[in-house]
Amino acid sequence: MAGLTHFDAKGDAHMVDVSDKAVTARVATAAGWVKMASETFDIIAEGRSKKGDVLGIARLAGIMGAKKTPDLIPLCHPLPVTKVAVELTLDPDLPGVQIEATVKTTGQTGVEMEALTAVSTAALTVYDMIKAVDKAMEIGGIRVILKDGGKSGRYEAK
Repeated sequence: MAGLTHFDAKGDAHMVDVSDKAVTARVATAAGWVKMASETFDIIAEGRSKKGDVLGIARLAGIMGAKKTPDLIPLCHPLPVTKVAVELTLDPDLPGVQIEATVKTTGQTGVEMEALTAVSTAALTVYDMIKAVDKAMEIGGIRVILKDGGKSGRYEAK
């Protein structure tokens, strides 16, 4: 299991010991999308969802998801998250919603999982808010597009 930090020498899963790592400013941005029928897109764009403000509620859900990451992902460290920003943008070319989440902390480990969880939670909330009219929506493209801070330095997706 060389190179996989969440496994010990015996191959058992464990939480990584970050106590000797330096406290540094860290940031991660993740992105994803929800693809839907044009008619569904129009309902969101025109504010006609019977459940309310789809994008606003999904933004709040994404923020809440980032904060709950260590409760959902078994080996994630609870972190003092200092900033969560979730942007949902209507994309008529998809058609659907583009989602981007940026999470910041000052700590001993990164916030990639928090950014990914924010995007995932926001996407699931868009689906939940509008599923009554479009059960065929697709969620996809969820990935880290930026990570900075810590020993491994900066990563930007191509």
